[in-house]
Amino acid sequence: MQRNVPRILIADDHTLVAEACKKLLEAEYEIVATVSDGRALVRALDAGQQVKEFLPAVKLVYLTMNHDADLAAEAFRRGGSGFLLKTCAASELAIAVREVLRGRSYLSPMIAKDTVDFLLRQDKKLIDEADRLTERQREVLQLLAEGKCMKEVAGVLNITTRTVAFHKYRIMEVLNAKSSAELVQYAIRNHLIAA
Repeated sequence: MQRNVPRILIADDHTLVAEACKKLLEAEYEIVATVSDGRALVRALDAGQQVKEFLPAVKLVYLTMNHDADLAAEAFRRGGSGFLLKTCAASELAIAVREVLRGRSYLSPMIAKDTVDFLLRQDKKLIDEADRLTERQREVLQLLAEGKCMKEVAGVLNITTRTVAFHKYRIMEVLNAKSSAELVQYAIRNHLIAA
């Protein structure tokens, strides 16, 4: 092989898949080895993380049957650079490897779509929650989240502390919050206060 040709190790719990990946990539890259040991993806994430700790320059591309966007996020958190589905076209694997070798990240479009759909549902949920609060409740929430006590909120809004308490507990009920800390988290997520 030529010098400066990227070297690739392929690990998959299915020998057939590992060999197919090898055939697909061997024209452009030096395939160091194919490994098939029957490990599950979560263990593969652990192994990948250990490899990154010892060899930080190594690029990890995960190929899986699992469509879970949370698992993809975990793979990236543990040092992965690419995450794609085994149902993808062969050309997508080649594209993912090229992108990762260029220093970019690659996420399968199908998982990216699922992630965007999830985020849009979350945004809609947050908007729906916010719409259920009155203007006065939003004011009370903002002031409480800024760290003001009920007496201070009452003074700012020119209402009684009892009214502030009523609003606070009504807000907690509407948002299904169990504590003041959850109210602060909600206020930060919805940009009522700066983080």
